[in-house]
Amino acid sequence: MKLAPFALLTVAAAALAAPAPVTKAVAALSPLGSSGVSGTVTFTKVEGGVKVSAKVAGLAEGAHGFHVHEFGDCSAADGLSAGGHFNPTAEPHAGPHDAHRHTGDMGNLTAGKDGVATVEYVDPRESFDGPNSILGRGVIVHASADDFKTQPTGNAGGRLACGVIGVAKSQ
Repeated sequence: MKLAPFALLTVAAAALAAPAPVTKAVAALSPLGSSGVSGTVTFTKVEGGVKVSAKVAGLAEGAHGFHVHEFGDCSAADGLSAGGHFNPTAEPHAGPHDAHRHTGDMGNLTAGKDGVATVEYVDPRESFDGPNSILGRGVIVHASADDFKTQPTGNAGGRLACGVIGVAKSQ
């Protein structure tokens, strides 16, 4: 069977226009200013949402808010170029398991005496497509604990580290 040239172009264009669905993303966190805070947050599509897995080092002992922010822009030394919390549904700020919350509300990381914090949970609100897509947005780790009440930020303090959420190689 011989295909006409325009048919080959149509098939090739369709293949290019339909990329594989995203199943994994990552944000490599870099220190803001002289904070020394760095780490990795991995996002993996799973049944029921997106699994968030984070390991962050260089923190003071205790709880530190961390959130998905509006913009994947970590260019400002204070991290303000990442904007506010990612909130496409205009919900109030709250904890990561509350029914009404920002899509970007991921709660707190708790660092031990060694300055390392890890967390893993499934977030039913975050996604890799549609209005709640976190791809291309920023992740910020804050200096203080998120109180889950103060609007619109949780009173989490200054910004210590920032990373942009990008598509990762699926494994």
